[in-house]
Amino acid sequence: MDIPQFKDVIEKLSVFKRHSSLFVPVVVGLVGALLFVPAQLMSSRLKAQISEESITNRSRQVASLRQNAVARTQWSVERERQKAYESDANQISLLAKELTQRQLLSDKIFPEPKDTSILLFKEFGQRFRSGVDEHLKGVNAGECPTKAELERSLGGLTGGGRRRGSRLSRSAWSGAGIEIEDALCRSKAESVSVYCNPADLSGYEFWGEFQYAGTPEAIKACWYYQLAYWIIEDIIDTIDAMNSGSDSVFESPAKRFLGVSFDTGVGSMYRSREKTAVGQPGYVLTIDDGLVVPWTSRVCNDDIDVVHFNVRVIVSTKAVLQFMQQLCSAKRHIIRESGGQIQGPRYAKHNQITILESEITSIDRRDEIHGLYRYGEDAVVELDLICEYVFSKKGYDELKPESVKKSQILPTVPLGWDSRSGR
Repeated sequence: MDIPQFKDVIEKLSVFKRHSSLFVPVVVGLVGALLFVPAQLMSSRLKAQISEESITNRSRQVASLRQNAVARTQWSVERERQKAYESDANQISLLAKELTQRQLLSDKIFPEPKDTSILLFKEFGQRFRSGVDEHLKGVNAGECPTKAELERSLGGLTGGGRRRGSRLSRSAWSGAGIEIEDALCRSKAESVSVYCNPADLSGYEFWGEFQYAGTPEAIKACWYYQLAYWIIEDIIDTIDAMNSGSDSVFESPAKRFLGVSFDTGVGSMYRSREKTAVGQPGYVLTIDDGLVVPWTSRVCNDDIDVVHFNVRVIVSTKAVLQFMQQLCSAKRHIIRESGGQIQGPRYAKHNQITILESEITSIDRRDEIHGLYRYGEDAVVELDLICEYVFSKKGYDELKPESVKKSQILPTVPLGWDSRSGR
C-alpha cells in the first residue's frame, strides 16, 4: 500500500473514532424501528382479545347474573328448606321408635318384676289367651263341628258305631246320617267368617299348661311370647281386613287360619346354647338362625331385632296375592309411653313383616283333615308363608329383660368356623 492510500485509511479511522459515540444510539434506533411494526400488530391483537374476553364476555356474564340474581330474602327460604329436611329426619326417627311402642300384656314384668310371685306370670298367660280369644272373636272365628256335637246330632243313627280316627265310622251311618253331618258342617260354616282353633297359635297351649321353672325363665318366656302376641295380632288383623263385610266362610276370601309357629329346630351353634320353650319365638342373630336363610340378609344388630315366623292359611285361589299384600301392609296401634302406660288416643302405624318364602298347595276336600270343613264353591289352596318380623330397638329396648339382652350376645367364633357343620 502506498503512502497516500494509507493516509486515507487513517483519516477514515480517525473520522470513525471521532463519531464512535453515536454508534450505540444509531443501533438502538435501528432495532427499535425494526421492533415497532410487530409491536404495533401484537398490541392491536391484544387489545381485541382483551375487549372480547374481559369486556364483551364479562359484561354478558354480569348481565346474566343480574337476571338470575338470588332474591334478597333467599336466605330465609333456604332456612325453611333446611328446617323441613331436619323435620323429615326427626319424623323418620320418631316413626322408627313408635314402630315397637305397642301395648304390653303386662306392665309389671318388664324389664324386671318387683314381685316375683308365680301368680304374676300366670296372669300374663291368662291375658295372652284371653287376648287371642278376643281377637278371634272380633273376626268371627270359629271351628268345625266337634266330636261331641256330631255324636249328639247323630246319636240315634250311629247305633253305637265305633270310631275310626277322628271321625265316626261311616259304616254305622245311614244316608240320613251323612245328610245331618253335612247340614251341621254347613251350619257352622255359615255362622263364622273364618275357621280357627286357638290351640294352633303358638303360645296358647303353652300358657294354658304353664309350668313355673324359676323367675329368670318365666321372664324370658313372657318376653318372647309378648313378641309372638304382637305377630299374632297382625295376622288376625290381616284376616279381618281380608274378610271385611263377610258373614260366613262361604263368602270369605280367607277361609281358615291353620296356625302360626316360630320353631327353628336345632343345628345352629347359637340356638343350641339356650333351651327355649317349644314354639317360642327366638331372635335371628345370624343368617343361619332363622327358619330360612333370608334374602334380605337382615339379622339382629344395634338398631333392629329380627324374628322369623311361619303362618299357614287356606284362602281362595283368587285371594292369594291379596293376602300376601295385606299381610305386609301397614297396621295401626296405640302408642305406649316409655313408662309402660298407654298414651291414648294417639295412634301410630307399624309395617314390620316381610315374606321370605311362600308355598302354595292344592286342597283335597275329600281328605279326612278337611272332612268337616266347608269352604264354599271357590277353589281354595293352602298358603304357607315364612316371614320375618322387624322390631325397632328404639321403641322397646328399655323394656327388654337383661337376661334376654345377654342371650343376644354372640360368642367369639374361631377363625374359619363353619356354623352349619359346627366345625
